[in-house]
Amino acid sequence: MSDSSHPPRTDISLSRVFWRVYRRDLTLAMRSVGQWLNTLFFFVIVVSLFPLGIGPGPQTLATIAPGIIWVSALLSMMLSLDSLFAHDFNDGTLEQLVISGQPLSVIVIAKVLAHWSTGGLPLVLLSPLLALVMQMPSSAYGVLVISLAIGTLSLSFIGAIGAALIVSVNQGGVLLSLLVLPLTVPVLIFGSGAVSSSSMGLPISTQISVLAAVLALAVSLAPLAIAAALRVGVSVGR
Repeated sequence: MSDSSHPPRTDISLSRVFWRVYRRDLTLAMRSVGQWLNTLFFFVIVVSLFPLGIGPGPQTLATIAPGIIWVSALLSMMLSLDSLFAHDFNDGTLEQLVISGQPLSVIVIAKVLAHWSTGGLPLVLLSPLLALVMQMPSSAYGVLVISLAIGTLSLSFIGAIGAALIVSVNQGGVLLSLLVLPLTVPVLIFGSGAVSSSSMGLPISTQISVLAAVLALAVSLAPLAIAAALRVGVSVGR
């Protein structure tokens, strides 16, 4: 006779759980083209407005380009963070994932990576074109792509903590910004600093190492914090 007090069985391998959640979220994002295109268009528009407002001086644009591109990428990522868990919370999917018996941290990693694939990766791929618009030296394009790839992934994990904390709060976009933006300052400083140093021919190993360390810390600790916040949010929202 089976004991109903036992937790649900977890016969599905972790890798299968990960890929199922990742593919599901990626498919849903592809169906909602407007959601991730809004992030991309916002990134392009914000960066493109600066040459119009400041003037087309190549030296001035090249000097401020790293900071502008990085700040624009950060703000663009913030646009989609509030919907990272909100849709699943509203339709009950999140509660089913929490009580499924599968490791919630693995599910969280899959959802964050799917969010980055549709929100952060397009920004990274488009950044060299915007760097050209901003008159940035071509020698810095590679560093820009690498730093943005590491930094935006870190921002996705950091931002997901805030999104999980406000998952049961209606219209929590402003609260999310207040929670997340202070935590993103180190990523912004070292990311834009690496690109600026590369533009001037200076070493970049320190900045890239710090970005990699932040990413490693985020990947290691953020899923646990997100999973705990989601459990609390689901229990509060019942």
